[in-house]
Amino acid sequence: MLFFSSSITLHFLKFVLLLLMLVSLSISRFIKLRIFTDFGLPIFIGASTELDAVSSFSEIVPDTVVFDDFQKFPPTAATVSSSLLLGICSLPDTIFRSAVDTALADSGCSGLENDALRLSCFANKALVNVGGDLSKMVPGRVSTEVDARLAYDTHGIIRKVHDLLKLYNEIDVPHERLLFKIPSTWQGIEASRLLESEGIQTHLTFVYSFAQAAAAAQAGASVIQIFVGRLRDWSRNHSDDPEIEAALKRGEDPGLALATKVYNYIHKYGYKSKLMAAAVRNKQDLFSLLGVDYIIAPLKVLQSLKESITTPDEKYSFVRRLSSHSAVAYSFSEEELIKWDQLSLASAMGPASVELLAAGLDGYVDQAKRVEELFAKIWPPPNV
Repeated sequence: MLFFSSSITLHFLKFVLLLLMLVSLSISRFIKLRIFTDFGLPIFIGASTELDAVSSFSEIVPDTVVFDDFQKFPPTAATVSSSLLLGICSLPDTIFRSAVDTALADSGCSGLENDALRLSCFANKALVNVGGDLSKMVPGRVSTEVDARLAYDTHGIIRKVHDLLKLYNEIDVPHERLLFKIPSTWQGIEASRLLESEGIQTHLTFVYSFAQAAAAAQAGASVIQIFVGRLRDWSRNHSDDPEIEAALKRGEDPGLALATKVYNYIHKYGYKSKLMAAAVRNKQDLFSLLGVDYIIAPLKVLQSLKESITTPDEKYSFVRRLSSHSAVAYSFSEEELIKWDQLSLASAMGPASVELLAAGLDGYVDQAKRVEELFAKIWPPPNV
């Protein structure tokens, strides 16, 4: 009787083992995606596309205006800017147009006699109205652009942020849902430090050098944004930037190298900042940045990731490039570990960061002026 029971048990175990093998084979055929853990060990997960796989390492944010692409690639966070306002005004049927028209009908702004103040008031209201609408559509934070004409005025930046925050309070958008996007001049970094000390979250942009990023991290900026592709573009047509030349001599892409260095600096020394990689041009860029907190990816890259369900070749293996392990192993020089101030920042910024920062500011200033010029033409709006 005991032998008979053991025989049945053995056959049953063989059957279960065979069943598990068949199930495993079916799953592996369905998934087709191999990823790697921090330690390089291959594992299979339930992702059905490359987009699902990379999203397990970094938060992928679509690089798009907010019109027809919301349903295809629902964003987790959003930015409201002068560029976005110009886009909204060029598309009268967009759901955000009413937010702009309501801003232009604001009696408080309309009553201002000074033209410049009135237009600035309209722009503030429009940014906040659109930002309020966006806060209802995305689960994450909404970053609001601060007028780039204040880039070298610390107290001017702080006053502007307080003005915008007051408007957000009026429409019941909580502070924790908001970021304020500030250029990474020394004055902008100082404004970030003071605002963060008040509990106001800041987003420092136009970071093109390690010195800017380290100063921003020391200031306690909530988000630090690096434009990976723009540094690469600059390096193809210029030379004599020590930071870029050092990366090229190591055989590294200068934009990816900076993002890697900054990520490791933040995590090795315990700063609270989150790193955002922007100007990502292709899938290889994105795969090289896996582990960065936020990656802003263009729609063509997202579409390619979404459509890809086959196992990537070795060149595009899903490996977490940036992690607490990479941070611990990364070495920094004594010169890089100083307490950054205005003089040391100015001395350390090379031609690339100086020129790209200036170009970014010029673009933002131009867009802000265009918004005000457009509002002057269409104010007051019809039917409001």
